[in-house]
Amino acid sequence: MLNLIYGEVESDNYIFDPDTFFNNTYEDEWITDELSKRMIRDVDKSEVIGPHLIENPVLGPISQKELSGGVKTLILINNDTEHIFNGSACGDNCAKWLIEIGKQKDVTVRLGYFMSFGDEPFEAKVVNTNKIVHSGAELDREVIDNDLL
Repeated sequence: MLNLIYGEVESDNYIFDPDTFFNNTYEDEWITDELSKRMIRDVDKSEVIGPHLIENPVLGPISQKELSGGVKTLILINNDTEHIFNGSACGDNCAKWLIEIGKQKDVTVRLGYFMSFGDEPFEAKVVNTNKIVHSGAELDREVIDNDLL
């Protein structure tokens, strides 16, 4: 399940800067994983050629360290369930992937803004209030009603 924490996080397992953390901890197989390839294609509009080579239509050949902060955060969330990652490093184009990862495993993400999760139904738990929500509108209402941001 996707677990969302709004506001500040007090935990030794919290990673505020997922971009830097990724650059120092990623593993090659994370890049070539099928889900990672799909996320990279969708979010960064790039194709994974190999673990150290990604083809970007604007920049040309890039390394995994030159991926966007959003896609790096998604890859971390998918591969490292021991940490809580700062999802504010992600844009709204990452929301559907957070939902997808949350369908496969329990992950916890911190958000500091109203990420748009769209109109499709999904399930997520707001950790601050322990409430499970089933839509973007329900999530926004929970955040607003409880003054979480």
